[in-house]
Amino acid sequence: MPDPTPEPPPRPIPVDPRLLEILVCPLTKGPLEYDRAHNELISRKAGLAYPIRDGIPIMLPDEARKLDD
Repeated sequence: MPDPTPEPPPRPIPVDPRLLEILVCPLTKGPLEYDRAHNELISRKAGLAYPIRDGIPIMLPDEARKLDD
């Protein structure tokens, strides 16, 4: 009989703080904010949220989520 207790969601792998200091938005070249809750890098100027997968920021505009206004 399978265990009825669901597995907890995987914890995001943290991003190296030194990497966060040098990364900029590829579209605006502006600063990024780290959103730990959503595991994303936010570019307010571009209105995009870049995902972080397995501790690696995915800095492709096509992969980014548009921010809600």
